[in-house]
Formats: sequence, C-alpha cells, structure tokens
Amino acid sequence: MASALDEMIQKLQGMETQQFEQIAEEVMKETEGQIWVPSPGPQTEAYYSEADVLLYGGEPGGGKSSLLLGLALTQHHRSLIMRRQYTDLGHLTEEALRFNNGKRGWNGSPPPKLKRPDGRIVDFGAAAQVGDEQHWMGNPHDLIGFDEATQFAKQQILFLMGWLRSTKEGQRKRVVLATNPPLEAEGLWVNEMFAPWLDERFVNPAKPGELRWAIMDDEDRLKWVEGPSPVHYDGRLVEPKSYTYIPSSMRDNPFLRDTDYQKNLDNLTGEVRKILMGGFQTTFRDQALQIIPTEWVRLAQERWRPAPPDGVPMCAMGVDCTGGGVDPIVISPRYDAYFAPQIEIPGKEVDPTRIGSITASHIVTHRMDDADVIIDMGGGYGQATYEILDRNRLPLRAYKGAEGTHLRTRDKKMSFTNVRTAALWRFRELLDPEQPGGSPARIPPSRQIIADLTAPTYKITPNGYQAESKEAVCQKLGRSTNWGDSIMMSWFFGAKEENSALKWAEEQQRRSRGRGQAPRVITSRPLRTGRS
Repeated sequence: MASALDEMIQKLQGMETQQFEQIAEEVMKETEGQIWVPSPGPQTEAYYSEADVLLYGGEPGGGKSSLLLGLALTQHHRSLIMRRQYTDLGHLTEEALRFNNGKRGWNGSPPPKLKRPDGRIVDFGAAAQVGDEQHWMGNPHDLIGFDEATQFAKQQILFLMGWLRSTKEGQRKRVVLATNPPLEAEGLWVNEMFAPWLDERFVNPAKPGELRWAIMDDEDRLKWVEGPSPVHYDGRLVEPKSYTYIPSSMRDNPFLRDTDYQKNLDNLTGEVRKILMGGFQTTFRDQALQIIPTEWVRLAQERWRPAPPDGVPMCAMGVDCTGGGVDPIVISPRYDAYFAPQIEIPGKEVDPTRIGSITASHIVTHRMDDADVIIDMGGGYGQATYEILDRNRLPLRAYKGAEGTHLRTRDKKMSFTNVRTAALWRFRELLDPEQPGGSPARIPPSRQIIADLTAPTYKITPNGYQAESKEAVCQKLGRSTNWGDSIMMSWFFGAKEENSALKWAEEQQRRSRGRGQAPRVITSRPLRTGRS
C-alpha cells in the first residue's frame, strides 16, 4: 500500500500546477471529516506497516507523535501512549484534543484518558522510574506507543509489550517506538533490538520498512529467525514477532517543511545536533560529571582485535557473579590492557543452590597463566565462589566496592570515598587518550559494555570523589551492569605491563629456548601503545 502511494506521489509531483491543484481539491473532499490522515511518505508507510513492532523516526520533526495519535484515533480500539515523565505528555494531550475537536470524552485526571464517540479509548501514561511501568500491569491495549522511546529503559519497554492484547475480533495489535536517537548511553538498547537496520556489523542487514522476524530468548535478547512460522526454542513452540524500522525526518513532514523549524535544528549545540541528525549512527552526549567519557570507550573498542598481544599472559579475570534468575555471570579475562571476549553464563543455567561450584568451574576452565581471579563480593553472591577457589589455592582478590580506600588519583590530587569509585577512576585513567603514548586499552565491541562503563557519574565530597552507586546505575539502565563491572574489576587488580613486562619477556625467552627458537625480546613500547 505504502509503495503504491509513493509511486502515485512521484507522478503527482511531475504534474502541471493546475492538474495538481484539481487532484488536491478532490483528495481534500474525499478525506473531509476524517479525524486524521497520514502525511505522504514515511508516515504513510508506517501507518500501513504490517510489523508487530515498529521503530519510527531517527531525526526530529518526522511526525512521530502525530503517528502515534493518528493510529490510536483511527486504527485501534484501546491504545496506550507513554512518555517517560508525566510532564512530557503536555504536547501529546494537546494534539489529541485538537484532533478530537474539543474536550468531549476527555478526562485529564492522571492518568489522562480520551474516550471517542466511536468507542475508541486512548490512555496516556508515564513511567519515570523503573518499576513504575508495572502500574499498567493487567491493562490490555491493542496499540502501545512509546513517544521518545529511547528515554525508557529496555526493561520497561519489554514489560509493557507483554500486555499487548485484545479480545475484539479482528483487531490489529502492534507496538510503535517513535523516537529520536538516544542522547545518552542508556538508550543503546534500541540499536541492539533493531540490529538488522541500525547495527553496521549485522551480517544480514535489512532495508527500511522490510519485515524481519524474531523471538525473545530467556535473556531478553532477540533471536532472529527465517520467517513468521513458529520455531522450537527451549523445548517449546514459539511464534515469532515481526519487526521493522522506518526512518523519518523533518523533510518528510509537510506541516514543518516550510516553517523555521529547520533553522532551530541548525542552531542546536553542535554535539546535540550531530546526534539528533545522525539517524542512530552517531555517538551520544555525555552526562554531567560522567566518570568515563563515551568517546574514550569507543576508541578502545576500535583498537580491539580478536587475539591478545603476543607474549603477554593472561593477567587477571574479573568475575561478576549472580544470584541466578535473569542476570548472567560474566567473566572478563585480561591480558595487560587487552580485554578478551567475555565469558557469559546465562542466569537460567545457574542453579541457585550451586552458584559457587558452577561459577568456580567456569573460572578454572578458562583461566590461564596463573592469572589472578577477582570476585565481586557485593550482594553476597560471590562468597561461595570465593570459598571454593580459596580451598583450591587459586590467587584470589575480593572486590568490595563499598569499602573505604587510601588510593588517590594518578596526579595524587584527589582521594576516593570507596573502592568502587577508585576502580572506575583507574579505568578512566587507563582509557585517557592524552596520556604519554596514548591509551593502550583494547575493549571488545559491545553496546552493553559502553552503556555499563559510561553510565556512572560522580560527585565531589569532603572525602574526595564519590561514584554513583551500582544500585542507582542498575536502576537507570533497568538491568545489571555485570559486563562493565567485570572488565573494570579485572583492571583494578592483577599484573600489568608497568610492573611485569620484564618478567613476561624473560618467560617468553625461556619458552623460546625450550622450543629451540632464537630468543625474542619484548619491549614495553608496543604494549603501551596497544597497537597490533
């Protein structure tokens, strides 16, 4: 339907003015009395898209909010339109009343609701904190629309999607995520959820508007499948959902095209303008007092290669344990400033009564070169693992983020209120590209790692720097930060090139002599620069 309309539009654009005006007049008569009609182009394509889950937007001004309201008022029986904050609902509710031609059927008491004479109902809601979305539990809707979806935590999106249903025969059901690109790392989940369209590393990229099918696994990740046919997963038959992404911009919006809105966009700050006009492909702005700059993490990921540097042993393994359930166990092996691919044990595979032995077995399986093992003791989940490994005489370090510390910043000017802050700051110092020789860090490409490492902020107290608590960061992201924390811990303890390079070189020469090879000298400079 949408492609046919686009073809018709192209024909109309080539017509003489008199012919065009005549057809336009006929169209206006035909649509007279209709409460809302989609604009030609991407908005029409989105309106008629058959996707169960649609991502729409990518740049400001593309008619995202209007699409949500138009679908609710013309295509769906009961709709829920969400913003992260109630104070952000003002424009949406004003537009809804304008389309409604007044306040008939309107109830402005929180949460606002509009009941149309034709029986359609539109609920307006918000979920400022992770957990607030549960207030909508048990309230079925056949359209769930998220305005500025990347401001929500992924956990909130998935929870509300679970209540998409209708008992009305023949009623279409869909989720629409209308949004600009994320301004902060918490919104990175959108690139993962719509990887065929947004992730340049995806092996089988999709075109805008193309349908792809996926099922949700037990770790809340999409598994892409061949088509709409049910598939067997984890001993059960699962019906896939269809997904697509349709980009839009102000150029596609006839109501803004001839206004000064573009001038306003052109005069945004350079950083914000680059993000908002980048169509999910550019970086995001850092938070105020963000400990680790996002760009530093990206640079370390660009330097990463699949193999560790030659002659450098495994130095440490950071282990972030779990109590079972959704959160995985994550183990991060480190070879000096090279961080190997992480070992992830899904929470569903962890028997809560055997956490210690299961975690210990994975550590022993992957550990090499007498590497130190750093166990996160926060929450008590690491205690059993620590005890088992200690009985087997492995070199262990207990990471207790809440404990005090006498450590200071590299320049000795500032202290830290606790170990967690010191560990985050040590990692910041590792990533600093302005240090002599540049940063040697090489981190595996992963959006989860970026989000975890860049989410914490800090404040200055009389006792020094104090990092945002792990609990607050998890609340902000809507999930555990195991991926970033395990990497950070692996750097905090264990051998490094600055104090062990000579020992590594001697060991390399000893092994070379044992194999009958000529000795080879390892210099510290290549290791410090992190070049392959």
